[in-house]
Amino acid sequence: MLAEKLVTLAREKNITFGTAESCTGGLISAAITDISGASAVFWGGIVSYDNRVKEHLLGVEHETLVTLGAVSAKTAEQMAVGAVRALSVDFAVSVTGIAGPGGGTPEKPVGLVYIAVASTKGVITVKENHFKGEREEVRRQTVETALSMLISAIEET
Repeated sequence: MLAEKLVTLAREKNITFGTAESCTGGLISAAITDISGASAVFWGGIVSYDNRVKEHLLGVEHETLVTLGAVSAKTAEQMAVGAVRALSVDFAVSVTGIAGPGGGTPEKPVGLVYIAVASTKGVITVKENHFKGEREEVRRQTVETALSMLISAIEET
């Protein structure tokens, strides 16, 4: 299980982490807190479903939201950096996307999800994903990819 691997790895390396979630609505945090002992390394998550939360709590620039939109690589990047700051953690993962069934456009179709990982040293990676399936499947794939990306980033430290 990815969440268990993440918690074990973070404990071994004495690393804290958190989340900033939009389209998953807290599913990443839920997967992590299902693991006994997660509280030693997982300090919390921010569900930023609304742009006002992205902007005012996570520090996503207003200009980013206006020009690129909530579903963009830059928004994901700024969400992850903001989560590191807001939660005072070593690493954070962020997700923003369109889980469906509605909300997609030709430019930003259902299944488009940006995932970013940041650390106290700055942005590590941002990945554009095109997941397939219904809403639940898109969200499940998002959770798995986010956990995998966070594991990879911590392994490289």
